[in-house]
Amino acid sequence: MTAQDRINAYWTGRAPSYDEYQQRPDRLAADQRAWSDIWARALPAAPLDVLDVGTGTGQVAMVLAGLGHRVTGIDLSEGMLAQARRHAAAMAGGPVITSGDAVHPDFPAASFDAVTSRYLMWTLREPETAVANWVRLLRPGGTVAVVDSTWFPSGLDDASENFADHYDSQVRAVLPLAAATSIDQTVAVLEQAGLTAVTVTPLTSIFELDRQFGVAPSHEHQMQFLISGRT
Repeated sequence: MTAQDRINAYWTGRAPSYDEYQQRPDRLAADQRAWSDIWARALPAAPLDVLDVGTGTGQVAMVLAGLGHRVTGIDLSEGMLAQARRHAAAMAGGPVITSGDAVHPDFPAASFDAVTSRYLMWTLREPETAVANWVRLLRPGGTVAVVDSTWFPSGLDDASENFADHYDSQVRAVLPLAAATSIDQTVAVLEQAGLTAVTVTPLTSIFELDRQFGVAPSHEHQMQFLISGRT
């Protein structure tokens, strides 16, 4: 079993509970408003052709489609894809959800105006290769916009037992951003891929929602960031 197979297995097992948490009825409407505002500010005006890599349950893909973009979401976890497809099928003009590797997306060059991700960079093998491939997929003036945080600055050993079983030493060895201590490490990856005007935006609206509603189990209340750059 490869490192990526272990990652896929973990997220397939997590998919139902992860999706249930994302759809919490007490917070859903506020999250929708906040993330819609974040992505509307992150990207040029719709309609764009957008690739959402590591789409998971499709939360970002659905928000982007709701903003009027033409969205394709890819992931390697079959469990996550099942959740994303279920959501997409319930939405008129919803995203196209398909199996695909975020590191090596199988699309022709210059297919998209933007590439997005949320909570992917930390668990992305070969991030430099991945972002370079995303840039290849962009048309001139295209945007890469990713959301993440420094989830495990003290190392992954403090995570839950089930997580550590899958994110073992084999997996950790291929994830250079998993234990990043600064978001600047993610910034550097985007800059190394040749993106210009790379900016970091603290997501204060999400921080406040986390303060109000609480964070997911085994998580700390911490700032998330939008990191974006242009070709």
